Amino acid sequence: MNNRINKGSQELKFLIQSLIEAQTDNLSELVKIAGLNPVEDLVGADLKSTELRGIVLKGANLSHANLSYANIRGAILSHANLSNANLSNAILQRANLNGADLSEANLSQANLRLSSLICAILLRADLSNADLRGANLGGADLSWVNLGGANLGGANLRGASLNGANLSGVNLIRADLSQANLIRCNLCLADLICADLRAANLGGADLIGADLSIADLSGANLSGADLSEANLSGANLRGTLLYEVNLSDANLRGASLKKARFGRNSGISEETKRDWSRRRAIFEDLSELNQHAVAPLHPSMPDSMREDYTPSNPMQ
Repeated sequence: MNNRINKGSQELKFLIQSLIEAQTDNLSELVKIAGLNPVEDLVGADLKSTELRGIVLKGANLSHANLSYANIRGAILSHANLSNANLSNAILQRANLNGADLSEANLSQANLRLSSLICAILLRADLSNADLRGANLGGADLSWVNLGGANLGGANLRGASLNGANLSGVNLIRADLSQANLIRCNLCLADLICADLRAANLGGADLIGADLSIADLSGANLSGADLSEANLSGANLRGTLLYEVNLSDANLRGASLKKARFGRNSGISEETKRDWSRRRAIFEDLSELNQHAVAPLHPSMPDSMREDYTPSNPMQ
């Protein structure tokens, strides 16, 4: 028994000495020296303000870890488990987080500029005031995420799920949101100038006071959305569904309305309807339709087909 204790004590002393003598502050190297398993041994780790630049921890389990203020620039954390982790104020610029699980993680004020989060899971994460300029979030799940005050200028959100997300006042200038799901999303006062929203689903979204000038909304579903006081000047609304949309004080000056489909809208006068009809908008009688059964055009439909698509049944 005493021999076993002495042996364990000697191994511990050797490990401590090895870490002291290691001429590196790179965590991935120290993990190897310590013989730790990153898949199991980093859960809940306190790594606050740690230098982790360029670290490679593919598939590592860092759930509940404290990584606040850590420098994780250029790190490879693809498919890592960072659920419930604290990454507030962390530097994750150009980091690879493809397929990572960041559910309910705290990423408030984090720097994620030019980072890659393709197909990452960010369900209910806190990204308030985060810098996501130029980030790639294609196919990511951002449902119920808080992005209040975040900067997503030029970000790629193609095919991403943002259902119920808070994007109030967010910068989405020139962002790619094509084919994204934004059902019941809060985009109040959001800046969507020149944004790509082709075939996006914005059903029931709050777009009060949002700036959608010169945005491309062709083939998108805006049914049930609130666009009161929104700026849609110069926007492309070809083939867009706008059933039961509140358009009170909305600005559609210069917008392309060819094949845009309206019905049971509030906030527009008969004179406005005649003007928009002359611009080739379509006003339909929805009295016999189920108000909850509205569906957008199929996302895979090419633009050439969308332009001249006029179904005999609005639900087609």
